[in-house]
Amino acid sequence: MKTRQQAVQEEIDRIKKEIVSLGHIHPGSLSMQKRARGGEYWHLSYSHAGKGHTEYIRKNDVSVVQGELNNHKRFRELVSEWIGLEIELSKIRRKNRGRSHMKAGKSS
Repeated sequence: MKTRQQAVQEEIDRIKKEIVSLGHIHPGSLSMQKRARGGEYWHLSYSHAGKGHTEYIRKNDVSVVQGELNNHKRFRELVSEWIGLEIELSKIRRKNRGRSHMKAGKSS
């Protein structure tokens, strides 16, 4: 039977593999904007290194950019999950070390 520590480590390994398989990522949001004089265009806005950025996106690039944005969203979800699991794993390891020190102390 697997220990909780083994199960957590396996889940971390799964997350790492999924992150590697995501492909290209890009932060931000994509929106359709309307010009005052008529017509529409796609607008990408994002923050990176503490600065805001905006770009015009060609209509034929929208699906690629949207895929990158979706990948980035999934990346952030996975990293958040990974961090939570690493915190749990750290607590388990500390608890196990405490138990081993207590056993060593009792046998003296």
